[in-house]
Amino acid sequence: MAAAAGADGAAGPAGTTGAAATTTVGRGGAAEGARAAGATEGAGAAGATEGARAAGAVRTAHTGRRSAAARRHWRAGFQRGVIEIRHLLRNPKEMTGNVLNIVVALTLASYLSGHVPGTHVPMAHLTLSGFAAYLLFQIGLVSLPQILVTEREEGALLRLRATPGGIPAYLVAKSVLVVALALATLVLLLGTAALLVDGPLPHSAGGWLTLLWVSALGLLAVVPLGAAIGAVLPNPREALALIMLPTMALLITSGAMFPLSSLPGVVQKIASVFPLKWMAQGLRSALLPDAARAAEPAGSWELPTVALVLTAWAVLGFLLAVPLLRRAARRESGSRLAQRHRRSTGDARTA
Repeated sequence: MAAAAGADGAAGPAGTTGAAATTTVGRGGAAEGARAAGATEGAGAAGATEGARAAGAVRTAHTGRRSAAARRHWRAGFQRGVIEIRHLLRNPKEMTGNVLNIVVALTLASYLSGHVPGTHVPMAHLTLSGFAAYLLFQIGLVSLPQILVTEREEGALLRLRATPGGIPAYLVAKSVLVVALALATLVLLLGTAALLVDGPLPHSAGGWLTLLWVSALGLLAVVPLGAAIGAVLPNPREALALIMLPTMALLITSGAMFPLSSLPGVVQKIASVFPLKWMAQGLRSALLPDAARAAEPAGSWELPTVALVLTAWAVLGFLLAVPLLRRAARRESGSRLAQRHRRSTGDARTA
């Protein structure tokens, strides 16, 4: 029994030592497992970081390509616009309509007498200021749609289908042409009016600056809108008839020819929706003395509102013009073009 007890006593420390060793080995394995899991997580995080970097690089590359394409479209549009301006200068007959409008404005101003109600500003000055705004409005909203419809009939939109970025470049080119034509018409009107009928001109640097930004923003408001209208009009002969009537109505109701405050309140509210009213008001603020503000419905020029309304019309016009021009280009085909040519030839023979 003593031997057994001794054996048990000897076995006891040895068993304890083995259990401790087993525990130590287990702890070491757990630590190795934790380190391995940490390494795996680190590798996963590094892989995710590399993936995010790669995705960011791809997005950056796509953005860079889009920006480069947009720059190419703008460059091509400006180059085409300069070419069209040169063509216009070589064919002065195409300016006949604008010159006739200037003659009408000068003739009308020479026959007007009296002053703007409540002021000492000549009525002729108010009329010339409003007519200047109307000429800008007409070039963007009447002349441009006619140009687009005519070129569509000649197959220009069909050719744009095969040109990458053709529609944006085409719109930029037409905008450059119309802006140049409008500014030349404005300079000619104001210059001849100042020489022949003592017409109004800005009296300060601020007035010239206002004349510049109102004219530029007004054109931005109506040129894209004119492009959108031109994309849906049926043919050049109907285009003029469909556009001129509402344009003349806006000329009468927008205060371009006489004080807007003399019109009924309902007409004033309707006119304030459209850009011509704000273009005319902005040009009056640049060309007329501050005393003329008394004839405005609000008693002030409201230049911040002028900028806001014209900017809103510019954004709306661009949002409408590009998809409508693309739709018109998609609908064009060689068979439709040939059919229109046969119809126009038949009409000419009948006439």
